[in-house]
Amino acid sequence: MQALMPEPQIYVERTLALIKPDVIDKEEEIEDIILRSGFTIVQKRKLQLSPEQCSNFYADQYGKMFFPNLTAYMSSGPLVAIVLARHHAIAYWKELIGPSNSIRAKETHPDSLRAIYGTDDLRNAVHGSIRFSSAEREIQFMFPEVIIEPIPVGQAAKDYLNLYVNPTLLAGLTELCKQKPADPLIWFADWLIEHNPNKPRLQQWMTVEEP
Repeated sequence: MQALMPEPQIYVERTLALIKPDVIDKEEEIEDIILRSGFTIVQKRKLQLSPEQCSNFYADQYGKMFFPNLTAYMSSGPLVAIVLARHHAIAYWKELIGPSNSIRAKETHPDSLRAIYGTDDLRNAVHGSIRFSSAEREIQFMFPEVIIEPIPVGQAAKDYLNLYVNPTLLAGLTELCKQKPADPLIWFADWLIEHNPNKPRLQQWMTVEEP
């Protein structure tokens, strides 16, 4: 009897990334690496935190010797807060940024963001949430106006896609293969806009002339 393989599960996770004050001029470069690494940028904002806000954000580090330097550094200039999403986003983002000490990262993870853009243990270029609970708290801290709703996973995600996305997507991809346009992405984007089933439609009014 042939063994039945379990169906793959759709699992999307969020994490918080910070581009720190000392590398704010490298924002575009870092974002390009983020996107090429398979992440989706869900939310982004540039802001400058006060020392008090930094103390609240890093409350779990309170009492450690480096804490005053950390809050002074993080409040020294603007930073960029980004909500990232992808499959196992927290783990993949931690892998991409590397060890917290940039000097060690240059030796052990030379291709990581902290190795490329960081200076030392304090000025290490980027921040990443270390676990799921931290990510939820940090996202809420940086984006207080955003209501964090659970992302559908597993069968719920498949049902949602099958109901709202796949029918239109399949029709568009079929037509794309028939047309074979020179720029398939632009063509497909225009097709989706034109054939969006939820697009508001203007009602046509008929004018009747009185006798």
